[in-house]
Amino acid sequence: MWLALMIPYSLFFFLVDSHATWRAIRWFNTPEIKLTNVLPIRASAYILSLVNEQVGKGAMSLYLLRRYDVPGWKAVSTMVLLGIVEIYQLLIFSAIGVALYFDLVQEAAVSLPLPQIMLSVFVIAFLYFPLHVAYFRGHVFKNSTIRDKPIFHALRQAELKHYVLLLLCKAPNLIGAVVVYSLALSLFSVDVSFGQMLAFLPVIFLAAALPLPFHAGALLLWAVLFPDFPEVGVFSMIMHTFFVVFNAVIGVIFLPLANRELFVDRPV
Repeated sequence: MWLALMIPYSLFFFLVDSHATWRAIRWFNTPEIKLTNVLPIRASAYILSLVNEQVGKGAMSLYLLRRYDVPGWKAVSTMVLLGIVEIYQLLIFSAIGVALYFDLVQEAAVSLPLPQIMLSVFVIAFLYFPLHVAYFRGHVFKNSTIRDKPIFHALRQAELKHYVLLLLCKAPNLIGAVVVYSLALSLFSVDVSFGQMLAFLPVIFLAAALPLPFHAGALLLWAVLFPDFPEVGVFSMIMHTFFVVFNAVIGVIFLPLANRELFVDRPV
């Protein structure tokens, strides 16, 4: 039953993630690229993501350089933009969860003042974003030259609508994760509601992105947020390990196509 949840979700995640990546690349790097070109490269990047997620994004940048002559820094800038959208997606969904289920956040505030911490993070992030867009679009601090660096190419080009559209493209993955984690926890006899997952899972995913060994940040948050269920730490490790390994398997399946895309075929 657990595999019946995880395998379809992993495949769904791959397709949604590839589609969002393809959209961003079309907008900011090379408009002629097709989704079928991106699928094998994005899948194969999951193999490198076993080591580090940023290494996987570096593979995407190498592909754009070799096949479409997109300068490395411009390609990296698109990956940076995607990373920003991912962070704000997690923050927005967590804020929605906290707003809808604030009583659950208060109940979980046993070891830390979670409502105050989370609300402070939301306020800072949402105050920064308009300034971020205005700065890189050249509407404020017009004499600043930092925005002109090649690594900020995609940020200079991106309008508000691009952030919103990418967020909408990626949103199904997070909604799916909340549903899958809620159902999977019930299979492990852990009584956690959908509301708790909606409020806390995006924050846990943010902690998992921290450069700590064995996703220590996520493991710590699981223990803090769900102190009545010590087994959630093991559950988290099982879920994450299966997810990254299965994604790497998808990458292995697509590897011959990726090698052809990267080293053999080239548009004329």
